[in-house]
Amino acid sequence: MGTTIKVNNKISRALDIKIEPFDVNKRYTRPHRHNKYLELVYFSKGSGFHHMDQDSYEIKPPIAFIVKKDEVHHWEIDSVPEGYVIILKDGFLDRTLDKHLNDQFRQLENHRAFEVPVDASLNSLFQLASELVKDQAKDSQITVEGILKALLSKILYHAPNKSHLEQSLAFNFKQLLQESPKNDVSHYADLLYTTSQNLNAHCKKEFGKTASKVISEHIVQEAKRQLTYTDLSISEIAYASNFKDSSHFIKYFKRFEGLTPLQFKKSKM
Repeated sequence: MGTTIKVNNKISRALDIKIEPFDVNKRYTRPHRHNKYLELVYFSKGSGFHHMDQDSYEIKPPIAFIVKKDEVHHWEIDSVPEGYVIILKDGFLDRTLDKHLNDQFRQLENHRAFEVPVDASLNSLFQLASELVKDQAKDSQITVEGILKALLSKILYHAPNKSHLEQSLAFNFKQLLQESPKNDVSHYADLLYTTSQNLNAHCKKEFGKTASKVISEHIVQEAKRQLTYTDLSISEIAYASNFKDSSHFIKYFKRFEGLTPLQFKKSKM
C-alpha cells in the first residue's frame, strides 16, 4: 500500500468528454480512483468482477457500471471484454444548455451497476457517439448531446427506479461533501444559502435519509477507503476527515461500523 490512493486520469486536460471502446489491456487493474470525472462502463461481452469500494459485482453482460468521482475501484476481468466507456467532466455539463442531459447524468449517479437487456442499437449509438467526440468539430456539440441523450435514455430505462435528482439542492450538497467532508449540517446549509431544516427535508426526499446521515455515511466510507488502500495512520485519516483529535474519530467510526478503525484495517489484511 502507498500513503495515498492512486488517482488515474484517462482524459486529457483539454477534453471534458471521452467515449471509446473498453481497453482490453485494462482487464486487471490496481485499486484507484478517478481524477474528478464520472465514468460509465457498458459491457456487451466479458466475465469477471468489478470491485467498487467494499463491494464486488459480477460482470454479467449486458451490464452497465457507474463509477463516481470519489469511489475506489478495480477490474478483475477473466475473458476478453467488449464494450464502451464514457468519461465525463463537470465542464461538459456546464457547457450544455440541455437540462435533460444534465438530469440524465445526475440520475446515473444514483446507481452503481444494473443489467441492460440486449439491444443491438446500443453498440451503434456508442460507436457513433465515439466517432463524433473524436471528430472534435465545433458544430458537433449539439449532435453529440443528441446522441448521448438517446444512448442514456436506453440505458436509464432499465435502471432500478430511484428518485431523480431533479432538485439541485440535495445534489449540490453531495458535491460539496465530496470536495470537503465536514461533520456539520449547518456548515453545508450556509454554503448552499439555506437552512439546516430545509437541507434535511431535501435529503429525506431525494435520498430517504437525513443530511446528517448522508454526511456520516460519506465520512465513514472515505475512512474505510483510506484504511483499506493506504498506510496512513489513524491520526492522519482523522485529520483528513476534519476531526480535531483521533479519539473522537475512533469513537465516531466505531459508532457506525461496530469496529474501531484499527480493527477494521486488520480485518482487511
